[in-house]
Amino acid sequence: MASTTTTIAPVKRACDSCHRRKVKCIGEGTNPCKNCVSAGLACTYNAIPQKKGPKGSRAKVLSELRENQRNAQLASGFPQELGHDGRPLSSQNVRTPGLAPIALVESCMEFFFVNVYPSQPVLHRQRAQEAVVNMDRSIEAYSMIVALCAYVMIQANMKVQPNLLERHEMAQMSNVQFGHILLEESVRVRRGYDYRENPTPFTILTSWLYCGCYFGLAKENTAWTYLREATTQAQLLGMHDEETYKHDPLDTSRKRVLYWLLFMAERTFAIHRRRPISLYPTIHPPSLDEVPSDRPVAIGLELMINLYKTIDDTFVNLWNRVHSHVNPQWIAQLQTQLSEAVPAYLECTEAQAVEIRVTQQWLRAMVWQLCVNQGALSSVSQDTSMTFKFPIQISRDLLTMTHQFSQPAMEVHGVGLIEKLFDIACCLTDVVACTSFSPDAFALGPRDYVSRFLTLIQTLRGGQSRYLPLLLAKLQEVLPNLPLPRSLNLPQTLPTSSIGLGGGMVPSNAGDEFSSLPSVISPTYPSTELLGIPLLSFLRPSLNIPTYNHTTLV
Repeated sequence: MASTTTTIAPVKRACDSCHRRKVKCIGEGTNPCKNCVSAGLACTYNAIPQKKGPKGSRAKVLSELRENQRNAQLASGFPQELGHDGRPLSSQNVRTPGLAPIALVESCMEFFFVNVYPSQPVLHRQRAQEAVVNMDRSIEAYSMIVALCAYVMIQANMKVQPNLLERHEMAQMSNVQFGHILLEESVRVRRGYDYRENPTPFTILTSWLYCGCYFGLAKENTAWTYLREATTQAQLLGMHDEETYKHDPLDTSRKRVLYWLLFMAERTFAIHRRRPISLYPTIHPPSLDEVPSDRPVAIGLELMINLYKTIDDTFVNLWNRVHSHVNPQWIAQLQTQLSEAVPAYLECTEAQAVEIRVTQQWLRAMVWQLCVNQGALSSVSQDTSMTFKFPIQISRDLLTMTHQFSQPAMEVHGVGLIEKLFDIACCLTDVVACTSFSPDAFALGPRDYVSRFLTLIQTLRGGQSRYLPLLLAKLQEVLPNLPLPRSLNLPQTLPTSSIGLGGGMVPSNAGDEFSSLPSVISPTYPSTELLGIPLLSFLRPSLNIPTYNHTTLV
């Protein structure tokens, strides 16, 4: 007798929601099923089959399911976002598999809290860990964490270890290239839900991270757009109102930090690109009292805030030429405020000390530039900040301080810090070009300070490819015979023959003194298009505010 084989078809099982509602589960091999998609429910198979019982009202059951799922999502802190059509988004449809493995995410988070947090304490570690846990079910959490990973790679120069990557093709990329891919992933995924209608602090933080990333990629208009988005959403949440912060200290302290970072970034853009300002110093500075070790961080942040408070509506209106008349006494008072805003000894982290010292001198140079534009300089003034040679003093003080800082503490701030150095160097270059000096074989002079800026900008990541060509082009225009440091690696865009090395001239003594600084070898920062060559119209026939075609992020 021939044996026969009987194939038993697998028993189809309804999903939890369809089973609870007593409706036919129309899955057709897909997840979620059609009923869950149309009803806006999560499609799961977690329930243990029970005995059949009396049927209830389907409408009542549907409402109960939705309420239970909503409560569970709210309890996690990261509600499931819906697409523009009101349907839940399936994670496998919007996230790129293997792009942000958990090992990479944890490495980026650790880098952030070790290197970036001391100057930008914008995220509490506990909230960051909660966001990582919820990445798979929350678009908001996923977008923020992936944006943070992109930020530390593009802005803070984090190098990714190949063993952290699931996709081997990523190991061949530079940190900036990989960060750019993560940035685009975050932006794309966040478009999947309507974050603008119901913004949260994480929404604002994500937009701020986008701003920093796009600025680091030299996409300044895009960076400004996201900064404006963040400042607008901050106002929607009332972050400019002190009453908003009478809640959980764990969250309110970081919301304060975020507000002040937006406040400072907006004023930096206002100076470099003549942008308007919308945020004002209407709340208290952050205290960060919940973590005792954060006290130095809070001190440094408050010093930065005090520096930027000097950039008010009066300054911005004069800078943007909305108003045209200035009181010289007001400018002198502004310089005094900037000079006294920072103590001689700083009780803060090294990264913050770098940013504070450079920003202080940069703002003094910009106020001096405003004074120049307004014709308020005087050759007989007893106040050196009101004289034409003031940038020489600024440069001397700044270069003395930067020589004491480590390179990592400077590079963690990205190209924004280099751009401030570049601005001061431009002011110094124009002063040197218009003034005669008696040479001193035993002391550094103004021309040596220019050479020092060249060496410093070349040394920092992003400086050689982005700002060194701009500064060399400016020198070629106004100081063609300036001797360059021997250690300078000239970019290919400006061959040696076109730079005024001065036939037979002896290189400046600055070239030897600062030649011991580490030189940049094949920087990983992408060489982007020249953003424009800044050439100030000093004394030809009048002094104008520079119109550099670039911006800076704090």
